[in-house]
This record gives sequence, structure tokens and C-alpha cells, in this order.
Amino acid sequence: MDENRKSTVNKTVKAGISFGSALAMVISYTTWHSVGWAIIHGLLSWFYVIYFIIRY
Repeated sequence: MDENRKSTVNKTVKAGISFGSALAMVISYTTWHSVGWAIIHGLLSWFYVIYFIIRY
């Protein structure tokens, strides 16, 4: 039972990180129209998303 719960948590965390990266890249590209910045912001993931929400 504990192993199943750990597997579910790992999948959820990976999905959250992937979603955060995709969201950061979309926000960055629509704001700055630059693939380079989109890649950098995608690496920063949720940090950029939170920054964008606070700043704008």
C-alpha cells in the first residue's frame, strides 16, 4: 500500500513540474515573442509563473 502511494506522489510531482514548465514557456513566448527566453523561463518553471503573476 505504501509503495502504491509513493508511486502516485511521484507521478503527480512529475506532472506538476511538466505542467509548470509548459505554462512558463507559453507565458514567456506570448509576452516576449522569443524562443530563447521561453526556454530559459521553462527551465525556471514555477518560479517564473509565480513571478509573472506577482509582477503583472
